[in-house]
Amino acid sequence: MDSMDAMIWMFLPMFTAVGSALLAFYIMQAKLEVAIAKEREALIEAKAILNSHEQQTEAKMKAVEETTRRRSMDDFLADFRVEERHYMRENKSLFLNRKSMVLQERLYFRTLPLSNWVEHELTLEEGGDIQSLARACSIFSTKGFGEQAALSGISQSSTGVKFLE
Repeated sequence: MDSMDAMIWMFLPMFTAVGSALLAFYIMQAKLEVAIAKEREALIEAKAILNSHEQQTEAKMKAVEETTRRRSMDDFLADFRVEERHYMRENKSLFLNRKSMVLQERLYFRTLPLSNWVEHELTLEEGGDIQSLARACSIFSTKGFGEQAALSGISQSSTGVKFLE
């Protein structure tokens, strides 16, 4: 038994050391896994923040591009203008004395004419307002004919535009 007791006393510290080493190894492995999990969580949060910043930046860029496009279109359209001129014409015949206004318009881009003179002959009745008639019959105006006719009392017939009395 002596030799057996001696062997137990000799291998007992070695078993204890090996057991302690395994226990320390598993504890360190668990700590390492916890640290890696925390780092992964921090990495995921950082990626989420970066993605949200990227989306915000893209949205801002789209808004800036749209604003720039809108401004450039407004600047482009501001360079268009309409030149108008009108004069009165009287047609005298035996039984009929007819007054009409001739309206001529031309569309310009900056200083370049884009169209030839467009001419309209408008029959005028007594007491008519020439300026509102010219505005109502303009083909290059931004308002529609129906809106102007309602405002100025103008109707369109098959022979031309006449003032209502």
